[in-house]
Amino acid sequence: MLTKIFDEKKIQKLETYMDKGEKFVIVMHVSPDGDAIGASLGLYHYLMSQGNTVNVVAPNDFPAFLKWMPDAGSVIVYERHPDYAEQLIGEADVIFCLDFNEAKRMGKLAPAVEASTTRKIMIDHHPNPSDFCKLVFSHPEMSSTSEMIFRLLCALKAADAINREAAECLYTGMMTDTGAFTYRSNDPDLYLIIQELLKMGVDKDRIYRQVYQVYSESRLRLMGYTLHEKMKVYPDKKTALITLSLKELNRFNYVPGDVEGFVNLPLSIGWIRFAVFIRENTDGIKISFRSEGDFPCNHFAAVYFQGGGHRNAAGGEYAGTLDEAVHIFEEGLKELNPVAYPKTQGD
Repeated sequence: MLTKIFDEKKIQKLETYMDKGEKFVIVMHVSPDGDAIGASLGLYHYLMSQGNTVNVVAPNDFPAFLKWMPDAGSVIVYERHPDYAEQLIGEADVIFCLDFNEAKRMGKLAPAVEASTTRKIMIDHHPNPSDFCKLVFSHPEMSSTSEMIFRLLCALKAADAINREAAECLYTGMMTDTGAFTYRSNDPDLYLIIQELLKMGVDKDRIYRQVYQVYSESRLRLMGYTLHEKMKVYPDKKTALITLSLKELNRFNYVPGDVEGFVNLPLSIGWIRFAVFIRENTDGIKISFRSEGDFPCNHFAAVYFQGGGHRNAAGGEYAGTLDEAVHIFEEGLKELNPVAYPKTQGD
């Protein structure tokens, strides 16, 4: 029996929205990760099984190692088809906003969603949700938005309608947002959910290989170059920084998803508490943060890079140059030193 976490009045309102709707659109954040895609496609499969018209819209493309998921090919990429995506959003009876807590996280897709007067539902596990949706399910204590989708379907007494395709997508989202269940994964309820997903036909070994063990030659070479040439450590701060320019990415035939997980690599060094990955993109500087123990990397992201996220996993952006972003990061380390926070186990 799963612990009850949702307000019953909200569940009833969600049920009313879904019963009255026929055309659904599911949107996610820019640069979608495994949880964003997994939660969206998991909900998509459920809604489709109920005879609805459902479309999933991503602001931009997502990694190749997620495109094996059932019906991933049906995801509409806004950057490629903006007019069609905006038409679908305009015609929707209900818009689900999954795995993000404020409209700006949708990038160029945001204005169309904000302009819609239809029912909008936010389902997310990031802290501090904004109020652009009529119905908000916000639970930062959850491992992932995919876990929340499973729990919501259970609360709606619709668990029996979760087919194998939906289960595979939800499992993928849960797995990727916990680093294959290595962090944010101590809740016993999580493993009750995994048990149920396995009963639905999920092959967890196959999914793990698809996500973590099937890469291109270019990605492996980029990883080697990154670790050997582009990782800088700050021993007195127990911190590591990785940087990659657009020129360096293009040298290795970069495609979306090739640097997924790179920010976690320095944490393999036992004494590192804070890892940062700053990379140049065509539309600015993207920054990823990871931490161990009590160091709040989401606070660091918010103070210096207008970002946010979880205590141990966050992101941010910068509109200037790569060198400027590195300078801001290094200045920030002087004020928010990870060493000042409690030690992690094994230090």
